Amino acid sequence: MRSSTAKKQETSEVRLPYVPRQHQEVAHRARLLKRWSVLVWHRRAGKTVFAVMELVLSALVARQSDSRFAYLCPFLKQAKDVAWEYMKRFTRPIDGLKVNESDLSITFPNGSVIRLYGADHPDSLRGIYLDGVVLDEVGQMKRVIWGEIIRPLLADRKGWALFIGTPKGINLFSEIFWAAQKDSDWYADLRTWRETQALDPAEVEAARKTMSPQAFAQEFDCDFHAAVENVLIPLEAVQGAQERDFKPMAFDWAPIILGVDVARFGDDTTDVAPRQGSVGFRIRQFRNLNTMEVASHVMKIADEFDADAIFIDVTGGLGAGPADRLRQLGYHAIDVDFGSKADSPRYRNKRTEMWVEMGEWMKTGAIYPEDQELAQDLVAPIYFFDSSGRMCLEPKDDIKERIGRSPNRGDALACTFAAPVAPRDAMLTGKRGRAGASSRRAITEYDPYADGNQESETIHAETNCDPHRS
Repeated sequence: MRSSTAKKQETSEVRLPYVPRQHQEVAHRARLLKRWSVLVWHRRAGKTVFAVMELVLSALVARQSDSRFAYLCPFLKQAKDVAWEYMKRFTRPIDGLKVNESDLSITFPNGSVIRLYGADHPDSLRGIYLDGVVLDEVGQMKRVIWGEIIRPLLADRKGWALFIGTPKGINLFSEIFWAAQKDSDWYADLRTWRETQALDPAEVEAARKTMSPQAFAQEFDCDFHAAVENVLIPLEAVQGAQERDFKPMAFDWAPIILGVDVARFGDDTTDVAPRQGSVGFRIRQFRNLNTMEVASHVMKIADEFDADAIFIDVTGGLGAGPADRLRQLGYHAIDVDFGSKADSPRYRNKRTEMWVEMGEWMKTGAIYPEDQELAQDLVAPIYFFDSSGRMCLEPKDDIKERIGRSPNRGDALACTFAAPVAPRDAMLTGKRGRAGASSRRAITEYDPYADGNQESETIHAETNCDPHRS
């Protein structure tokens, strides 16, 4: 590849030992037009070579003598193993370079510097500025590395960022890629082995025979949803639940249950999940609500569905206020502490037990098909076993760090499995969603997957409800 570099208004031509493949050339051109880019390319597709060349070309033509660029991996040793030799090889034809082996940096004749960093030593990044950065395998980095450290370093120079990697389940990398697809300021590109022609098909087939289907799907088909061995709810189960089209009328006898996951802090959301039998209805999501507002919204949804029980996550105390308020108003609200003892000795805590039961339900149940955030929540958690042999679900904070948000929608739906609720025909003279409320027949003949307005209108049209009830 030829590149022109300017110094003191003189132009010289440098021949770099790099011939881009077609998909790399397309990405080079796109990268010039977009400040932010994310490339999801299969293993051995040339991600690292592409990223190194982006840094080299940017440093070579930079017009500011103090331009700074970085290649960042989860670990500094990993950055050295992955990118350092490429960096030196592609810059070797450039006269006047200064290569510093101790701090893994290269200084160009025009004063630009490229340096390798590891996300395991974030303090080394503080206090600097960057004109451009490559983040390799960002899914293995803590979320704060990008949002709180790297992104501010690009602000004053309006620097660019390039994310590269191969899928490894649902994590920050998958979140960045999915968000980039919807943002015109980003360039997002996913390439499987069939699309790049970078590998011999015979070699790919040989690899397929020796790899697990999940590993092959991740490494060569770039499948973010490919199940890992210890994922609790496999993608296939979630997809099956999205494809089923159950009608609530088939489950008139089943109680209607609300699961509520109350926002804990910051960007968290409060989610309310209605379920009747094998049908999981559209989940309602709210932000920035106080205790009374949470209770008010839950009350309205309970009335809308004529809920028989409301299970509220009170872990850490945040859900206790809304739960108390609902009980004060006469609603059948039940506290659920995720960290409390499970009913079965096979599980470390209640949250693990609820998610396992939800996973079993998912094999025959139906969920709202267009709720991709719920689908991502459901396939995100992994499990392990403690020293006593009890199954443990991945902690909520760990999931948030990995995928970029709390799995609130999944937790809300899991709450509906907190405890058995009596069938509706056994409760005709007992309590429903509100203590002492007259019983109403179950919802019939409406589409559980309709939009919010249609859903609400149909419920009121098909139930014997009191029009004056709030």
